[in-house]
Amino acid sequence: MLKIYNSLAKAKQSFVPLNPGKVGIYVCGMTVYDYCHLGHARVMVVFDMVVRWLQTSGFAVTYVRNITDIDDKIIRRAQENNESIEVLTNRFIRAMDEDAAALGVVPPAHEPRATCYVANMVAMIRTLVDKDIAYPASNGDVYYAVHKFPGYGKLSGKSLDDLRAGERVIIDPHKKDPLDFVLWKAAKPGEPQWDSPWGKGRPGWHIECSAMSEHYLGEHFDIHGGGQDLQFPHHENEIAQSEGAHDHSFVNYWMHNGFVRVDDEKMSKSLGNFFTVREVLARYQPEVVRFFILRAHYRSPLNYSDQHLEDARHALARLYIALKGGEAPVAAIDWNEPHARRFMEAMNDDFNTPEAVAVLFDLANEANRTGALADMALLKALGGLLGLLQRDPQQHLQDEAIVGDATFTPECIEQMIQQRLAARTARNFTEADRIRKELSDAGILLEDGPQGTTWRRK
Repeated sequence: MLKIYNSLAKAKQSFVPLNPGKVGIYVCGMTVYDYCHLGHARVMVVFDMVVRWLQTSGFAVTYVRNITDIDDKIIRRAQENNESIEVLTNRFIRAMDEDAAALGVVPPAHEPRATCYVANMVAMIRTLVDKDIAYPASNGDVYYAVHKFPGYGKLSGKSLDDLRAGERVIIDPHKKDPLDFVLWKAAKPGEPQWDSPWGKGRPGWHIECSAMSEHYLGEHFDIHGGGQDLQFPHHENEIAQSEGAHDHSFVNYWMHNGFVRVDDEKMSKSLGNFFTVREVLARYQPEVVRFFILRAHYRSPLNYSDQHLEDARHALARLYIALKGGEAPVAAIDWNEPHARRFMEAMNDDFNTPEAVAVLFDLANEANRTGALADMALLKALGGLLGLLQRDPQQHLQDEAIVGDATFTPECIEQMIQQRLAARTARNFTEADRIRKELSDAGILLEDGPQGTTWRRK
């Protein structure tokens, strides 16, 4: 049985869906004012992996990942660029979709934009105000009164007393309590605005996800996911909003992926170690980046460095080399086969992809040793469950040889192979060896076989 580490329970728990055979999962998506960074890539790849395994396990999955297309950062960036918010957000949504597709991420079943669900947010805020859990302030904002919700802090483990003791922000005179958070922001000149019972304005960030998840998955659903940085205050506030409005549980299993670090330091623009997905994909194949993300357990910190990406590149190439021996037949996975059983056990243990990847390497070793097409077929099939190893092996290995290097194009390499063949035919072995060495020094390996000479990255 699948077990999931539930951030709310602080333990692994057996997964039992609310409705047998069906799973509803909501993941907090991107705020679209800039290109996606490595942290976004990790969220997309991790929960793509989760959804793939749930489907492999026989569940019908409804996967929702939202888009925040209105907030302070978006408004500020649009003003800086002297462009409309719609033009800005549409551009970065397209870029996000391109990055996700490159990383092999299957689109969610639903990808709601916050601006399309303001009416849902207003309705939930009205419910909270009517129940006296939220209050309109004199400045036109509406705030959630955290002390009115007894369970506040149960996800993050923070108590109100501890939070107040650590409060360092400037106290807003319009709040009844410094910890109260905004549900509705009064309109400001030049900003987008919608009608509400409290005047024109726009929703706060936290209410977006409560309203959109309810629209697609109902008031109570199975899994809510996101980055570890969202656990507090965003997800804590979602619980307060949804459970405060409906007086029952909101989500059964909370999942949070770990932070991305760069050379063992937190990734941040201020430290100058901030990488967009596009910057990384300019140097590494997308599947290498996906493989790099999945080699680490989703709850562990992910440390980005050139060396770690190089290790991932070479490791993935080893798996593809094992698939070069022949066209593996397509067959259903026999889960009683020892490698398949180990893979399943690993994935059922809180999506333990490091152990699942270790099974792939064991299978690759078997395939290299025996040359058995059945081993290759199973390797490709299990890899496919992680979104890996579905390319033509020769094509992948050749692409690896030239990624980030414009010196040796495929045409140039093929031309040098022909020059080497001509030299060998003329028995000029010194020239043939020179060409092989030149390519070898560039990281390109020639392999002579009955069908001729092929090439790949070393």
